[in-house]
Amino acid sequence: MLLSLMIFIISVAASTFRKNPPTKEIRLNLAERDSIESVKAFETVYKTLMSPRCMNCHPAGDVPLQGDDSHLHAMGPKRGVDGKGVFAMKCANCHQDTNTPGLHTPPGNPEWHLPPAAMRMVFQGKSPHELARQLVDKKQNGNKDMKKLIEHADDGLVLAGWNPGEGRTLPPVSHAEFKKAWITWIQKVLMRRKNSFNLNLP
Repeated sequence: MLLSLMIFIISVAASTFRKNPPTKEIRLNLAERDSIESVKAFETVYKTLMSPRCMNCHPAGDVPLQGDDSHLHAMGPKRGVDGKGVFAMKCANCHQDTNTPGLHTPPGNPEWHLPPAAMRMVFQGKSPHELARQLVDKKQNGNKDMKKLIEHADDGLVLAGWNPGEGRTLPPVSHAEFKKAWITWIQKVLMRRKNSFNLNLP
């Protein structure tokens, strides 16, 4: 009993003088912070590009999609070589320079078309990883570098997504929010690629 009591007293005394282990401060380096910011930005980009206002003109097949449920275009037009339709069924036959007045009538733009056959830029069915790789790959994005990709955020057809005509749902974020996320993601991804390439030079 006396031995047990002595062991207890010694244990208590020892614990009194024991120092707490130092807390570890966690800091993210610049590359990690950039990576996190880039991922968050692309989440906004991805959900916008996968919305009907963007995806409908970037289908997996050669028939554009239509409506908020992204069904196949009722008129059955085809992409064609230049993305503007085939034979007498051209996009511009129904899609005029501006939106046609009325509920669910054809939206308009002077350059209304799908991506051309040689550069189809499919969004439909793409995972975030697949779409991200495609968007920055010059062989798949129309040979666009960082400057051209950033400028593309203000392309007339991109802007048309936020002016789709009566009865259509807008993209999930404003154009300003999309553009900010787009630029953030593009700059960080391409700058990281450039720095990685430079570090690997002989």
